[in-house]
Amino acid sequence: MTLRTRFAPSPTGFLHIGGARTALFCRLHTRRHGGVFVLRIEDTDQERSTPEAVEVILEGLRWLGLDPDEGPFFQSDNTELYRAAARRMVEEGSAYPCDCSRETLDEMREQQRLRGEKPRYDGRCRNRTTPIGDQPHVIRFKTPPAGETVWEDKIQGTILIDNAELDDLILIRSDGSPTYNLAVAVDDHHMGITLVLRGEDHVSNTPRQIHIFRALGWEVPEYAHMPLLHGADGAKLSKRHGAVSVLQYREEGFLPTALNNYLARLGWSHGEQEIFTMVELETWFDIGDLGRSAAIFDQNKLLWINGHHIRAAAPPQLVPELARQLGRLGIDPVPAPERLAAILPEFQPRAATMVEMAQKCRFLFVDSVLPYEEKAARKHLTAAALDPLLGLARHLEGVADWSPPSIEAAFQQTLQAFGLAMGQLAQPLRVVLTGSAASPGIIETLHMLGREQTLRRLHEGAEYLQQRH
Repeated sequence: MTLRTRFAPSPTGFLHIGGARTALFCRLHTRRHGGVFVLRIEDTDQERSTPEAVEVILEGLRWLGLDPDEGPFFQSDNTELYRAAARRMVEEGSAYPCDCSRETLDEMREQQRLRGEKPRYDGRCRNRTTPIGDQPHVIRFKTPPAGETVWEDKIQGTILIDNAELDDLILIRSDGSPTYNLAVAVDDHHMGITLVLRGEDHVSNTPRQIHIFRALGWEVPEYAHMPLLHGADGAKLSKRHGAVSVLQYREEGFLPTALNNYLARLGWSHGEQEIFTMVELETWFDIGDLGRSAAIFDQNKLLWINGHHIRAAAPPQLVPELARQLGRLGIDPVPAPERLAAILPEFQPRAATMVEMAQKCRFLFVDSVLPYEEKAARKHLTAAALDPLLGLARHLEGVADWSPPSIEAAFQQTLQAFGLAMGQLAQPLRVVLTGSAASPGIIETLHMLGREQTLRRLHEGAEYLQQRH
């Protein structure tokens, strides 16, 4: 039987980092075993589900490279399937109509609380013989009153739930809409899902879904419940830890390959290896190797992995994201891909994110870098820097081909003429060319900036020094 997994987000918000990890694990496990990865949008909550949220989820998956093999499918298209399943269970005696009012249910639960009991539906309509008629009612499942529901979880091992802990689940609400557990079980059956891989917060739903499968005579899929992500403080991952939309990580300059690499390492390992390509992950990943403990989300570790992926990437691979980040910095028009590919090798070793890279190379694409960074100007743009900078400008004006060797020769002539060490000229020069005291190698910086901009900024720097000193 072909392995079939599914990722089933609800379109009531963004695709967060925990959901992205679930989608990634589903895809990697199916790739390892030659299976099929299905995307199902669980939009039965029509009041909270929005088309905009669906698009955000799809865009997040596309950016991560986690496009499904099948789908997206939408639960809202299957309402009649759910109702038919519920009717069949009523006919076969595993479900029943219940017309208890909200007031009746509230009174029931209040009495249970007063007796120190767990509030729950007491099954009073389970064996009624009088017909419901036309009054509003729900359809409830007849949960087995005794015994246990047991399954061999592919991650957690044997899980046992006492049926006495479960009340009679509502399958169909009074407005005819299905509840979560009915819709999930019906969809998993009709989509041929053989492995349900999801977070351990769904463990409580699993016995209910198994009951529905068995009541309808359907084969029960395998289940695997992943430990949840926690922050460094040990608490469940939240927005303050980084549980934001995966697209926010794109805005912050992370690469999808790096984010996938990091998420895969949260609970899974392959020896001591830390850095993985997607091909390696698809080759080696298996849910049987996942640990049972909560994984800790560490933003600093993600930054480290992202920096590695930036350094390891071929420059053309980074061009689209660098162009995008430059556009966000107001660079218009964004430079041609050929120029970005040419400069990228100088900045790849110097940036942990694409935002940082765009900020570091921005000086190449603006008309002026004024005002200079205050600390850098105070330290390096002293009165003693004026004459050497003007001298360098004179030497560079005589450079015809603007090649690194020719630029190097003019730079060395200036150093000799003024009796300076490299840093005594390079640092003030960096400030007037880039606005800061940090850049790639000074000769490379001059070459990338070009003759016209270099000379213009040298003269701007000289004017700044003359006015200041």
